[in-house]
Amino acid sequence: MLQRTTSETGTKVHARSGRTVRDLRRENRTAVLRRLYFDGPMSRLMLGPATGLSSGSVSNVVAELVAEGLVEEAGSVDSAGGRPRTLVRITPASGFMIGVDIGETRIRIELFDLTLTELARTERPLASSGPRTGRYEVDLVVAHLREGIAEVLRTADVPAERLIGVGVGVPGIVSRESGDGAVVHGQTIGWDAVPFERLLRAAVELPEAVPYWIDNGAKTLGQAEMWFGAGRGARSAVVVLFGSGVGACVLTDPMGPGRALEWGHLTVRVRGRRCRCGAQGCLEAYAGAEALLARWCEAGGRPPAGADEETALTAMLTAAYPADSGTDPDATALSVLEETAEYLGAGFADLINLFQPDRILVGGWAGLQLGTRFLETVTGYAMEYALRYPASRTAVGMGTLGPEAVTVGAALLPLVDFFAQGGRRRESEPSVPAPAWQSALQDRVSP
Repeated sequence: MLQRTTSETGTKVHARSGRTVRDLRRENRTAVLRRLYFDGPMSRLMLGPATGLSSGSVSNVVAELVAEGLVEEAGSVDSAGGRPRTLVRITPASGFMIGVDIGETRIRIELFDLTLTELARTERPLASSGPRTGRYEVDLVVAHLREGIAEVLRTADVPAERLIGVGVGVPGIVSRESGDGAVVHGQTIGWDAVPFERLLRAAVELPEAVPYWIDNGAKTLGQAEMWFGAGRGARSAVVVLFGSGVGACVLTDPMGPGRALEWGHLTVRVRGRRCRCGAQGCLEAYAGAEALLARWCEAGGRPPAGADEETALTAMLTAAYPADSGTDPDATALSVLEETAEYLGAGFADLINLFQPDRILVGGWAGLQLGTRFLETVTGYAMEYALRYPASRTAVGMGTLGPEAVTVGAALLPLVDFFAQGGRRRESEPSVPAPAWQSALQDRVSP
């Protein structure tokens, strides 16, 4: 490839691609870190064909990474007739990430090392009733994050300076605005263009260099399931999140970041029930946990007094599907759930017809409870309402990462960017992360 040297800087650049030597070194470091992260430990000899780099480049990159503490030796393997080959791996304690799941009933904050091993966690409950006043709710959430982040760092005895970033999954649409960073538009929770990143930076005691990555919670859930859970090997998937409300993430490229969908606000009944967003007939007004419990109470159901949404939903499911075969099911609870299954089936059918995914996966705290009980019924309705051909090619199942999936996906946000920068922090503010996701995780999602 032709090269030239700029007269002002002396930096070699590639005339055809515009990449500098610095870019190539970063890409080489990224290739080695990526392969070690997903397939390590590996020897230097194994890294050559795995990354497509020459043996000299591999040796230089590994030497740099070892010197910086990002990579460490991890034993050896016998070679055919020669000396044992030393294995290297990512050093777990060479960096740390925080993943945050801002749900509508609680906030979960988890601290991970560089290999996504959980080191500490804390949860903060959020009020499940009463008027949503937006400003008060934002202040409360920010206060929980300030205290929770400090708690997990203290529990694991990790200095804040060693964080490579904080990833946050939020309910709502996220945009980026000049001067404010990530801005959250959460209509159902009273967040109207909340400059969430700016508020966090002002309140949370972290070094200014620590980046925040803020994205929709359904999107982080979908990404985690696609890379590490039930989405592995699929060419495309839709991951739906059931909590107080309903959301989804469509992943049409296993290497891409996915796209959040406001699926819960798809109209399923004209002039139907009033949704939290203000519109009528939204899917969320029938299938979200908050609406589901409200419909049960309107029909005469009696959830435990003072119970939060999770406890109340458990009680409803127990009443409808009693464990004791000799106990009759609660007809009211069962009727509401059966109606909900049909609404969900119709919603799934819309996803099948629109995106024709390989898989639809169910997650979220309410989804994990509901899915095990009546997913088969929902799937039956979905197959009935969807077009036959795409329906026959779509499998419906449960996510496998459990209630921590959103925090795992959130923690991936800073991790992937860190690898995309060659194991170094960004020198400027993060921008749209899609190219980094794609380059850093290509091999992880391959079947």
